[in-house]
Amino acid sequence: MGVIPWASWYALRRYSAYPLGSMAEAVTNSFFGVVRAAILLALWHARPGLGGYDATDAVTFSFLTQSLIGPVQIFGGMELAQRIRSGDVAIDLHRPVDLQAWWLADDVGRAMSTLVLRGLPPMVVGALLFTVRLPDPGEAAAFAVSVGLAVLLSFALRYLVTLAMFWLHDERGVQAVTLVLSLFFSGMIIPLVAFPETLGDVARALPWSGLIQVPADVFLGHRTGGALLSGLAFQAAWAAGLLVAGRLLTRAATRRLEAQGG
Repeated sequence: MGVIPWASWYALRRYSAYPLGSMAEAVTNSFFGVVRAAILLALWHARPGLGGYDATDAVTFSFLTQSLIGPVQIFGGMELAQRIRSGDVAIDLHRPVDLQAWWLADDVGRAMSTLVLRGLPPMVVGALLFTVRLPDPGEAAAFAVSVGLAVLLSFALRYLVTLAMFWLHDERGVQAVTLVLSLFFSGMIIPLVAFPETLGDVARALPWSGLIQVPADVFLGHRTGGALLSGLAFQAAWAAGLLVAGRLLTRAATRRLEAQGG
């Protein structure tokens, strides 16, 4: 398995090869962070203390979520989908490394690159234009763990969607459905704390909440002690369960490929 850390390092270098392109995306993320902050400020002006957030929390949430778009790949998609469509995945399956582990390593490198190049600028812009809440060292450490689990969970979700191509031959329909679910139930559009009680409970129980809402709550200091541990355990449990499902589906897809290709 020594090849896996190398694969992550290679992916980090590959995804960092065009920093100007990443900075352009960071500018876009920052712009929409300002727009979202203005909208959330208006909402919290009308409903002060909504969901336990104050106006500063809401503004910080808007820029933080824009920073997490790249690392957790909230809009979905994997390069593996193109390789399945072209048939090049057959080459990947003959390599002396597990398919799922290889693409996880690639995704970790991608996430590290986007976290630096696309993640930091929106928070800097937010701090310059608005009053934002910054975590203390303990909260920052917990946030780093939560983001790592969010990246793992994001990969597990996207990998399952991508593997559907072995049967559907085109993942765009499934991708469109999961994109809507991801944006709505992760907290990307609006914090889940603003959802009505029953809908909010359902949304927080689904895996997508572990992509945005849980890390954001950790950053804002709304998860401490037992609530922090339960939030991290929630992310870890969903990631582990979906990774196991991905491994089982990989075996089924491999058998299907062998049956089709002889």
